[in-house]
Amino acid sequence: MTIRPTVAVVGASRDRSKYGNISVRAHLQQGYEVFPVNPNADEIEGLAAFPALSVVPIDGLDRVTIYLPPNLTLELLDEILKISPTEVWLNPGSADEDVRHRAKELGIEIIEACSIVDLGVSPYAF
Repeated sequence: MTIRPTVAVVGASRDRSKYGNISVRAHLQQGYEVFPVNPNADEIEGLAAFPALSVVPIDGLDRVTIYLPPNLTLELLDEILKISPTEVWLNPGSADEDVRHRAKELGIEIIEACSIVDLGVSPYAF
């Protein structure tokens, strides 16, 4: 049995034109078990959506990828620290100096890049 890597997509969207939705589909396509996080959705791309990162029902997430504005990303950092994922991706537009500073204070190593491109696919393919 192959264990699939896991990802929480924070800021997942029902709108298929938004990166928060494209990320869900791209990670699924690349074999990830995907946990969409959006407090305003029950389901995204046929997957159960979760209202907060803290209630995603899995221990040891491989990846958290964030599609939120910096002020909301900043609020999320303490929650990220508690769940201690292997990777934290801050997609373009989700970080600012306050986010970077707070992440460093907390000892959270962040990757500021497009997690979709990291998968080896183009967001424009979706």
